[in-house]
Amino acid sequence: MAWVDDIKWNDKGLVPAIAQDHTNGTVLMVAWMNRDALRETIETQTAVYWSRSRDKLWRKGEESGHAQRIHEIKIDCDADVILLSVEQLGGIACHTGRNSCFYRVYNDGKWVTVADVLKDPKDIYGEHK
Repeated sequence: MAWVDDIKWNDKGLVPAIAQDHTNGTVLMVAWMNRDALRETIETQTAVYWSRSRDKLWRKGEESGHAQRIHEIKIDCDADVILLSVEQLGGIACHTGRNSCFYRVYNDGKWVTVADVLKDPKDIYGEHK
């Protein structure tokens, strides 16, 4: 597939992928994709990432039910970052139970939490998170 070769993969065969809410532009999360994750994302129209900690494909929502339905996929001008415009099913993208992984703001020498937990992670994943 020639289109997958247009991506500038890093030395580990990965590229960062930004998931952004398609309705309001909120950045929900940043993850990594490899070729298989990108192919499956395009084929299924749901977000699939590469989990570096688990060393395997991670189908967003496979444990939580909070999948991401794809609306559009873009690459940046250098072809080394993917931008996914998504519908976040269930409204929770972060494993902390928040809408976005970007819920802390730097303010006066410290990180301040600015977004509430929408659902307790223990209620999403059980005791293991």
